[in-house]
Amino acid sequence: MIKRKSLMLFFIAIVLGTGATWMANQWLQKRMQPGPVEVVSPETASVVVAALEIPFGQKIEAMHLKVVSWPADNVPEGIFHEASAVEGRIASQKIYPGEPIMKDRAVEQLGGSTLSALVPRDKRAVTVRVNDVIGVAGFLLPGNQVDVLSSRKIDRSKNQVQIETILQNLKVLAVDQTASQDKNQPLVVRAVTLEADPKQAEKLFKATEEGTIQLVLRNPQDVALIKDPEPVKVAKKTYSKAPQPVSDSVTVIRGTQVDISKVRL
Repeated sequence: MIKRKSLMLFFIAIVLGTGATWMANQWLQKRMQPGPVEVVSPETASVVVAALEIPFGQKIEAMHLKVVSWPADNVPEGIFHEASAVEGRIASQKIYPGEPIMKDRAVEQLGGSTLSALVPRDKRAVTVRVNDVIGVAGFLLPGNQVDVLSSRKIDRSKNQVQIETILQNLKVLAVDQTASQDKNQPLVVRAVTLEADPKQAEKLFKATEEGTIQLVLRNPQDVALIKDPEPVKVAKKTYSKAPQPVSDSVTVIRGTQVDISKVRL
């Protein structure tokens, strides 16, 4: 009888121990499981982007634009938040689909031609007449950078010519009446419009009045400027007669008679 009770107590203890272990294990598993992750949607801002490709010099219309949501903490500087603020502006560069419209790429046109809206406020557009040589054989296109060389005669009697680089790294705004930067083929033109500040414009006009100019095409990645370029002088060689020796005698010829007399100098 006593053995039976002891055996029953032993089995009851095993069952209670097993149950306690299982309950403890379940409690630990629930404590170790991560709770539900709270998803926080980032704050967004409205940004105006191009709905389709906008060519250089194109007047921007409503069909060119769309408004998208943009992460508020990653909004570029100088963008537009409303499409109405962009309509009527001029694209100063080609704008690709999906690209945010920046204020420096959509300039305001207050009046006049499209080209006038593309000239920065501190710059001027200066047009010079060119031929095949000055126009770099037609390879000058809008968007290129050029230097300007001046050639003028400094002594016509000796045929001396002075050549110097008077302006550097000027932007070509237009060739003839073409301001688009999409062209790649050479164009034979009669006029080139350059972007210059007021002082550079005066210097360019003075050079065309005093002599001739030559445009030199630059590599777009070459932004280095030559400091105080030295004028190059091209002079034609001149020759003068050798000095004649001074004589201290006088020759007198009378018919067939020759008399040589000494004189005091």
